[in-house]
Amino acid sequence: MDLDYVVIPACILLIGVVVIWLSIRRMRSLSVLVSRRWRRVVERIVLSGVVVVTTVVAVSASYNAAALYWFRVHNPAPGVIYNVDGHKMRLDCMGSGAPTIILESGLGNGGLIWAGVQPELAKTTRVCAYDRAGLGWSDRSDEARDADHIASQLHGLLMEAKITGPIVLMGHSIAGIYMRDYATRFPEGLEGIVFVDGSTPLQDDNPAFKAEIGSKLKILVMVGLERAAYIVGVPRLVSHFSDLIPNFEPHTKKMFLEDYLHTHFGVVGDEIEGVHASGLETVKTGPYGSTPILIFSQDPMKSLPKQNPPQRTVMMAKVWGQMQEDLKKLSTRSRRIVAKDSTHYIQLDRPDLIKKEVPAFIEQIRGAAPEPAVYGTTITE
Repeated sequence: MDLDYVVIPACILLIGVVVIWLSIRRMRSLSVLVSRRWRRVVERIVLSGVVVVTTVVAVSASYNAAALYWFRVHNPAPGVIYNVDGHKMRLDCMGSGAPTIILESGLGNGGLIWAGVQPELAKTTRVCAYDRAGLGWSDRSDEARDADHIASQLHGLLMEAKITGPIVLMGHSIAGIYMRDYATRFPEGLEGIVFVDGSTPLQDDNPAFKAEIGSKLKILVMVGLERAAYIVGVPRLVSHFSDLIPNFEPHTKKMFLEDYLHTHFGVVGDEIEGVHASGLETVKTGPYGSTPILIFSQDPMKSLPKQNPPQRTVMMAKVWGQMQEDLKKLSTRSRRIVAKDSTHYIQLDRPDLIKKEVPAFIEQIRGAAPEPAVYGTTITE
């Protein structure tokens, strides 16, 4: 049973009904219990406020839960659900040909985050997006959410789907760590790696990251507050997220937005808790010889305020850029592209760049297109 969108909203509704009933009961008895007029007026104002706020919270949480449930019932998961070690995991494949691109998403994102580019990439080769355990339509796992376990579950999913290779791993953000774990432990059939502003092992230990992001406790507190807002349904009432994904097909956009509103903060917290362990598991991974590697990086200027950016933010952007540059050391056949005018979500901000460069990368792996004249380069597009 879904804790955030079934159990907790039901509890909120039940508690809300009790609070509203007690408040109204108290207001109706004030004339008998309280002799002073000013005190009766103050209590009525306070209790009326309690009734209004409680009603709004209870109705919003209930409506949000009902809307999410209705949408999931009437819109089955795109792709195929596989059983991996007793847990359901979703895999959605499009296109045909080899190698197969395996799309790995960033922290808190299901496979639908790639919906703006996957259909176009599928014109070149088979492309498969999946939901990690606890995200999208995949069951939550009781195992630790570190790189070793996540890579093992992906391998199990691919085996169930009979995808044995050749494959190209393509991942965003924290997936950069998970892909390195997979490439090291399951190298058979791996033909290439594409980092989309990928994270690097133990990056959070860097002083610049600690200064900008704060402690793990601070992050978890922020996640907890955001989780409460989503459970209550605040984003559904005020969001305009559709403006951020103009390249999605209408029905896919609706599915993405509903999945976005059905956020899985418990899993996000678990993966944040597992970041350090994931870093220790992958810090010594690579290099990967001559395996082709393509690196997309965000535009550092997009992460900085236009006027008087804090020094810690400037340093964070500089360190992140250097970490992206260092990814080129993972292979003798690597190159990096800085996506002009893109934030961290390059697949949303610059889908045109992904659609242009990744098919060319695949053709180079196939030997159907000439390889770059010089590897080890960094360009801005």
